[in-house]
Amino acid sequence: MTQSTQKINLLGMGLSSLERFFTEELGEKRFRAIQVLKWIHQRGVDNFDDMTDVSMALREKLKLVAEIAAPEVTFKQYSTDGTRKWVMKMPGGNAVETVYIPEEGRGTLCISSQIGCALDCSFCSTGKQGFNRDLTSAEIIGQLWVAARSWDEPGKKRERHVTNVVMMGMGEPLLNFDNVVESMGLMMEDNAYGLSKRRVTLSTSGVVPRIYDLAEVSDVSLALSLHAPNDALRNELVPINRKYGIAETLNAVNAYFERLPDKRVCTIEYTMMNHINDSEELANELALVLRDTPCKINLIPFNPFPNSGYERPSNNRMHRFKDILQQAGYNVTIRKTRGDDIDAACGQLIGQVSDKTRRSEKFIEAVELGHTAAMVATKRNDRSSL
Repeated sequence: MTQSTQKINLLGMGLSSLERFFTEELGEKRFRAIQVLKWIHQRGVDNFDDMTDVSMALREKLKLVAEIAAPEVTFKQYSTDGTRKWVMKMPGGNAVETVYIPEEGRGTLCISSQIGCALDCSFCSTGKQGFNRDLTSAEIIGQLWVAARSWDEPGKKRERHVTNVVMMGMGEPLLNFDNVVESMGLMMEDNAYGLSKRRVTLSTSGVVPRIYDLAEVSDVSLALSLHAPNDALRNELVPINRKYGIAETLNAVNAYFERLPDKRVCTIEYTMMNHINDSEELANELALVLRDTPCKINLIPFNPFPNSGYERPSNNRMHRFKDILQQAGYNVTIRKTRGDDIDAACGQLIGQVSDKTRRSEKFIEAVELGHTAAMVATKRNDRSSL
């Protein structure tokens, strides 16, 4: 459905926003918000005429002023391992990618929060596409809405295939704070998707002020994209570290979890690149730097993309790194690569971005000159090992 600039899109409205719309804008009873919320998110309806327990007069009124407009799916692909990927078109000709990953006992949907990414992590294909804009709350929750509907069959009761959501797709979620918070609220709303706060995870590269802000308004699970145990290396891999160093970032993460009423730990994401951040020395350093942060560690094998300059480590190097951390008392897993046959693996989401930053152009120029960040990091590590 094509979005209209004149009608209000109800898809991205949380319960409180929808209640205000019905009571203040339409002069209707508050309970109408719950009715419509259930029709949209629990039954996947985008036509007001299908809302059979809503009066005909209200349905007609809604058709005049509102719409339920989800992103347009321009391409979808299903992997042999059960992974699903959708490319969704956004206004302005841009597109984002959303990925569903099935595992034993659960199904995880990886959702994008921006068109492109405002950050420029050196090992991420998404970041090399540059940045266009933040997604609206309707465009964010619309990805879950589309995915949930993809299994629907006429006449059959909807089953829950998406049990977990991770804000780990395109973009840095905390740089699109309000829209992401509104969307995550819908994910956890009992009258919408009813996901547990333990099953909605926001992944951040470390936007420190916004981590503190998040603690004031939400209690979703939190993951930190760390990727290095010291500031010198992380400055090269994750540029935001030059503004908010590791110690400052971990202090904010610890403060976030201290506010939660239940016992949860941070997921530390660590993308492993051959002879960049996968040495035994760095494993020992990581064990030391995380000693005061309750966490579990997710080691992610680097997923290659053209001209990155990085390579995936050998299985022996990854398992040795894991063993050192486990011996230090950490819960460590090596993420199984899923969906790489459809370019849906971690760090491979690229979509279609009208880059406002010239970053993609600069990346191509750097490749032609042989000045990629991977090459710089490799040279630095080579010198340090002499």
